[in-house]
Amino acid sequence: MSETAIREAVLTEHLRTLKLLGAAREYIALARQARDGGWAYEEFLRCILEAELRSRQEQTAAHRMREAHFPDIKTLDQLDWKALQGISRPKLLELVSCEYLNKAEDIILAGPIGTGKTHIAIGLGVEAARRRFRVSFTRAADLVRTLLEARDERLLGRLHRRIQQADLLIVDELGFVPFDRAGGELLFNLISERYERRSTLITTNLAFSEWVQVFGDAKLTTALLDRLGHHSHILTTRGASYRSRKREREEDTAGKSDEKEVKE
Repeated sequence: MSETAIREAVLTEHLRTLKLLGAAREYIALARQARDGGWAYEEFLRCILEAELRSRQEQTAAHRMREAHFPDIKTLDQLDWKALQGISRPKLLELVSCEYLNKAEDIILAGPIGTGKTHIAIGLGVEAARRRFRVSFTRAADLVRTLLEARDERLLGRLHRRIQQADLLIVDELGFVPFDRAGGELLFNLISERYERRSTLITTNLAFSEWVQVFGDAKLTTALLDRLGHHSHILTTRGASYRSRKREREEDTAGKSDEKEVKE
């Protein structure tokens, strides 16, 4: 083994011992570029440090994606913008910047079933995770059940603290399943605790006037809407369900195929 190879192996091992894994992966290639290009020592050091920083940022983003527990990974790039109705592309691109998270602002995505609300919510969550914000995705019914279980086991405070760590809490499908009074109060307390501290994104198929059907208490519902409406972005989707439209197109295509076969 040559002296250069031994030196590279020793330095790579030192970098791994120091847990500078990004630098360890790119050190040899960068060292060769530095020699061939006649880099100053400071330039070589800058490139090594940038490689390590880039690696750590990528690792953190990957960890944030895993801990968010998205049911599927969906991005805003995958949206059918032609089919999406009611929400402007510039508004979504504004939210992609994640500035609302720095301001602890909320988002409410309302509209009929199947009009892309969950896709948009996950897409915004993915963008936040990529920027290394902590994200937690849950369906409303699952969250309420978890809150009730934690209350019964006297672990509610611990659960609140854990959820409070999320920069963005996504509560999907509010309104699909009504809660009893206790469940509604627990959800109200959780969202109120996050008010002006952390961002919450809620998707719902209900108009605001119908939220009382979910929470079962008019005063509590009014208080919740007052908080959510104070610092929030309210987006409303329109139109028929994507799935219904897709099924109709498939049936129409199948029907035309059958007619063509009969004629032939």
